Amino acid sequence: MKKVLATSLLALGLFTGSAAQADDYTIDTEGMHAFIQFRIQHLGYSWLYGRFDKFSGNFSYDEKTPDAAKVEVTIDTTSVNSNHAERDKHLSGEDFLDVAKFPEAKFVSTKYSGGKLEGNLTLHGVTKPITIDVKEIGAGADPWGGFRRGFEGSTKFALADFGIEKDLGPASKEVEMILAIEGVKK
Repeated sequence: MKKVLATSLLALGLFTGSAAQADDYTIDTEGMHAFIQFRIQHLGYSWLYGRFDKFSGNFSYDEKTPDAAKVEVTIDTTSVNSNHAERDKHLSGEDFLDVAKFPEAKFVSTKYSGGKLEGNLTLHGVTKPITIDVKEIGAGADPWGGFRRGFEGSTKFALADFGIEKDLGPASKEVEMILAIEGVKK
């Protein structure tokens, strides 16, 4: 579960950054227009879904030079929420996220090209490169006089790559992160 949270952090990070001619955006977590969710197989029988309730981030994006996009996202791993308090305690503990030692996860992009966002995810005290598949959803004026831009993304990674070794069975080695990001132009 902890790795799932980390993945969510990476995915969120995919949508933040800055570029020379780019517009800068703040991810709209205050209005709950952004989500970092994860899923992992439970013993190979079903899917366990969860999310991180608290995260923040920024991104830069220019339609004329999308490859210059930058993203940075910070996730509060203590906010892991799988809709079950006892499971959340387990996910927060030493077997998974170990939030007492690692209260944050972070994603910082390094490259964006052809719908692939690459960057470094720091989760459970380990930093590794990940790739997030990204799709732009849309952009435009909002009813409050601002401008918004939205993306969705997904990625998968092995928990063991981030030092999470808890054995949940062979079907549960990877966590999938699902991201929905809406940014408000600064």
